[in-house]
Amino acid sequence: MIEIKGVTKKYGKKTALDNMSLTINKGDIFAFVGHNGAGKTTCIKCMTDIIEFDSGDILYDGVSIKDNPLECKKNIAYIPDNPDIYEFLKGIDYLNFIADIYEVGEERLERINKYSSELGLKEALGNPIGSYSQGMKQKLAIIGALIHEPKYLILDEPFVGLDPVATRKLKDYMKEMTDKGNCIFFSTHVLEVAEKLCNKLAIIKDGKLIKSGDMDKLLQDKSLEDIFLELEDEKTT
Repeated sequence: MIEIKGVTKKYGKKTALDNMSLTINKGDIFAFVGHNGAGKTTCIKCMTDIIEFDSGDILYDGVSIKDNPLECKKNIAYIPDNPDIYEFLKGIDYLNFIADIYEVGEERLERINKYSSELGLKEALGNPIGSYSQGMKQKLAIIGALIHEPKYLILDEPFVGLDPVATRKLKDYMKEMTDKGNCIFFSTHVLEVAEKLCNKLAIIKDGKLIKSGDMDKLLQDKSLEDIFLELEDEKTT
């Protein structure tokens, strides 16, 4: 379980996150939606300890990432919206580097072969990452994220740049993870994906949580697009 408890983050006078509180339970695929600049990426970077937050706390199964970041990070995988990967490395060298960090043993070979084959990247693993397209880099980041079988998968716009086959495979991986009781939290602009894939939803605007809950309950009478647009209109009138 991931607990975001009253997290606030400011950049000078601008409040990027305003007393944000959310709970992502085991088995959840939790969608995080909002307009550009709403605070989604800031929240995700706080969750992964890339940036420090000013107040509040974030707990992974009761362990504070503020107090015990390494213990939390052992079980977290993060995929950014624009993976910044060491371009001078070959794809296979990058994956082995990530596997070394997480102390993944010989089972890495089976996992690398499985994911690279299914995502259509196997033939490119011997090439420098600098020669990869953006979609290929995204696939490599996905393999690197899954290689240590994380309990918590945190993604920022994970489907951007992926071809339809890779998009379907990533959805399958996400479902397989949550079937095992793991947690997934991801931001997206693609409301249709969130509506079909996720069981939980949070909408953020200007750093504030404006709606959250079970997807089924939220979508009893309206589409996610309708709910999102109505909430946006309420905040601007």
